[in-house]
Amino acid sequence: MYRTKEYVERSLDEIRAEIDLMARLYPDTQRIFLADGDALNLSKERLVQILQYLYQKFSKIERVSCYAMPKNLLQKTDTELAELRKAGLHMFYVGIESGNDIVLKKVTKGATGKSIVQACNKARKHGYVLSCMIILGLGGKKYSKEHIADTTKVLSEVAPDYVGALTLHLDQSLHEEFMSKYAEPFVFLDDMQVLEELEMLIRDFDPRTPVVFRVNHASNMYSIKGTMPGDREKMLELVRKLKSHPEMLKPKSLRGF
Repeated sequence: MYRTKEYVERSLDEIRAEIDLMARLYPDTQRIFLADGDALNLSKERLVQILQYLYQKFSKIERVSCYAMPKNLLQKTDTELAELRKAGLHMFYVGIESGNDIVLKKVTKGATGKSIVQACNKARKHGYVLSCMIILGLGGKKYSKEHIADTTKVLSEVAPDYVGALTLHLDQSLHEEFMSKYAEPFVFLDDMQVLEELEMLIRDFDPRTPVVFRVNHASNMYSIKGTMPGDREKMLELVRKLKSHPEMLKPKSLRGF
């Protein structure tokens, strides 16, 4: 989604000016997200400077988070991640998208299932909270089973604190680029096939610790939530009900990003 944008790192003075403005407008802010894109691409030194200034300006901060690509987590050394955690960075949002290497390559994710597990475990080792996103339907009809089977394995190995399942939805501006990446016919899944993927994911996802599981993004056809593995059967029962009663699903015109 950022391929039409040039990567530019804003100056520290500009960032501080924006923090000053927000601190005046929202002095009681408790949660802060570092935007835009993958903030972890910044150097450790720059991130520490930003974090220190945030804590100077906001006295009630409870959590600072940012996006993190697997490759950038791996590029940061253990010492750097430890120093960022000490400086007050709490949480990473990691777009796993899929655990299947073929699908990951076709969408040019720049990661493999193995490297995703390594990156997430590296962050967990240093005490970071992890929220991971996957995309239902990303493998299309051809790779559907492999996509979900390998995604389930990756999620089970990582056992992040939060998992969000989105559903593949493309507007016209992204459709042609996405189709060209696959370099082969891509057949989108219909609602029943997406529900079958979701059923497989919930059934086979076996985390070693409790995981908050959400299927409530705007792209999804129905809002489902629970904690794995305790709420597994309750969520499976709901998915099976939706398969039997498609009239309960959100109209396609109301689904989006």
